[in-house]
Amino acid sequence: MRNDLKLFYGSCFALITTAFSFSIRAGILPQLGETFSLSAYQLGVINSMWFLGFPISMILGGLFYHAIGPKKIMQFAFFAHTLGIVLTIYSGGYTGLLISTLFIGIGNGCTEAACNPMIADSYTGKQMNTLLNRFHMWFPGGIVLGALSSLFMTNLSIGWEGQMWFIMIPTIIYAYLFYGEEFPKPRVAGDSAIQENIKACITPVFLFIFICMGFTAISEFGPQQWTSLILNQSVEEPLVVLALATGVMAVGRYFGGDLVAKFDQTGVLLGSAVITFIGILLYATQTGTIVYLSALIYGAGVCFFWPNMIGFVAEKIPSSGALGMSIVGAMGMFSTAIFQPIIGGWIDSARENQTSLGLKGDELELAIGQETLTNMLSFPSILIVMFIILYFWQRKSKVAAA
Repeated sequence: MRNDLKLFYGSCFALITTAFSFSIRAGILPQLGETFSLSAYQLGVINSMWFLGFPISMILGGLFYHAIGPKKIMQFAFFAHTLGIVLTIYSGGYTGLLISTLFIGIGNGCTEAACNPMIADSYTGKQMNTLLNRFHMWFPGGIVLGALSSLFMTNLSIGWEGQMWFIMIPTIIYAYLFYGEEFPKPRVAGDSAIQENIKACITPVFLFIFICMGFTAISEFGPQQWTSLILNQSVEEPLVVLALATGVMAVGRYFGGDLVAKFDQTGVLLGSAVITFIGILLYATQTGTIVYLSALIYGAGVCFFWPNMIGFVAEKIPSSGALGMSIVGAMGMFSTAIFQPIIGGWIDSARENQTSLGLKGDELELAIGQETLTNMLSFPSILIVMFIILYFWQRKSKVAAA
């Protein structure tokens, strides 16, 4: 007999592995830069591998989900996660970090490609929306645990290698929970299903959501991946800021199903874009204790982006199937991969600009972070416009359908 609850818990621990690989790598970023003498741009390229591996495996997973099922995809995820962690520890420098980070990203993408449609295949309606939000709760929830763990281990003088080994804990747990379990079969299978999926993925509303996903993802992952560098002078403990923001995200996603039922995904997404803009604006202009408050606002803003973009596809474009969910998720990660070196370049450029103005020391680092965050305001600004369009577009479609 299939144990859907155990499969759900296994999915959650797999996502915690993804979150640990994000937050702990964010925590050790300064150590990596110092150990291997890497520039911010080079660190950005390394970060981009995490996000590039994601869409590659997500799209392939979506294409082959009906043929091979979620079990084999998650078996490969375990292999990729383990290999990526070990290779990172023994990387030896820039090139090794690029390769190992790519493998971790591939494992993370397999998790999304398998678990999102697996949950959608196991549940329907409000329960599906609720569990998708609660599944995605463990990305920010895992970031909280990972960020605080990284901070604790750093304070104990545990090096970046030891912190990478720590990521193996949830990896082993999800492998144990999935071992020997029967996985659900896709609701629709065969070549006709793929053809139907592809046809749904070239509709105007899907393509619009596809573009939106690129900006929702970078709005979430841009400020968070660079927290240790861009907020290191705005506040005493940048990783606490990361933990606060993602803690709010975890709580919000737990109750996300009820919010979607009341405001629909379109209303939730529009409100999220506005709050995200306010949060990043506060990051870019404030210092001290108020930055912790800014983290709560920012976390509340980005909280509902990812699960409701996936939920929108699952509920409003159901014929796109696992492929549609995978493509949208892949777009989010691919966009973030593209922007990571760009953000690193913004940091290097800000350093040149602010140095030319005569700033030095802590004052220089603060100005660099604030200039970079100001550039990031463009992401939620674009989303506000796009989600206003989507809100009235979907509202008009409902009226026409009635």
